[in-house]
Amino acid sequence: MRQLLPALTLLLSLSLPALASEEVVLGLSSDTVSINTNFDGSEILIFGAVKRSAPIPDDPPLQVIVTVAGPSETKTVRRKEKRFGIWVNTDAVEIDSAPSFYAVSTSAPLGAALSETEDLRYRISIPRAIRSVDAPDTVANSETFTDALIRIKSSTEQYQLNEGTVSVDEQTLFRTAIALPAALTEGDYATRIFLTRGGAVVGQYETSIYVRKVGMERWLFVLSREQSFLYGLLSLTIAIAAGWGASAVFSLLRR
Repeated sequence: MRQLLPALTLLLSLSLPALASEEVVLGLSSDTVSINTNFDGSEILIFGAVKRSAPIPDDPPLQVIVTVAGPSETKTVRRKEKRFGIWVNTDAVEIDSAPSFYAVSTSAPLGAALSETEDLRYRISIPRAIRSVDAPDTVANSETFTDALIRIKSSTEQYQLNEGTVSVDEQTLFRTAIALPAALTEGDYATRIFLTRGGAVVGQYETSIYVRKVGMERWLFVLSREQSFLYGLLSLTIAIAAGWGASAVFSLLRR
């Protein structure tokens, strides 16, 4: 047994550099997104390079996966059924944690760039990024509620799967652009970059993009959270003024 220990130590020392031979050096076009009253969306350019301590492996080729996740939130998804000619809410399932925004960009089809085991470990794909509590026993096909949430979020570009949009040059330089929709939640947007070979993750990097409200948008947001009574009075005053202004305009037009 003692004779085997030096051999095992040598084997481990030889294998460690191969596991850590590729690292991400990342760049962002901006690490802050400002939301004002005229904000109608933005685009973040994510680019970087792969730093190596060993020659580039010949096979399998390097793939790059980029994910951007907004602050998590709790969602209740309800099922509607038509009863007596009326659509009514029936079953409901609580989604314990779902990102307010989630984008996955890849250099190849996701199924080819990432194995199921690695997806389960790192929670990269959109379904894996959503965590749902146990559904009530009375609810059948509870997984369809998560599918419905993904479908609704995808229709408004809050959830995105952008396959083949990451450009990789000479297995060293990579870049991609991710479109951010107008309806963004304020907070930190976790950005992750994964390097994969043969479906296995061989390197990763994490950073954040901060989304914040500025100007009048920021002032109204803070007022609504910290001075809700004043915010209510302000909203009522604006509604009355708008109604009076519209009435005055119609009166002038009638003359």
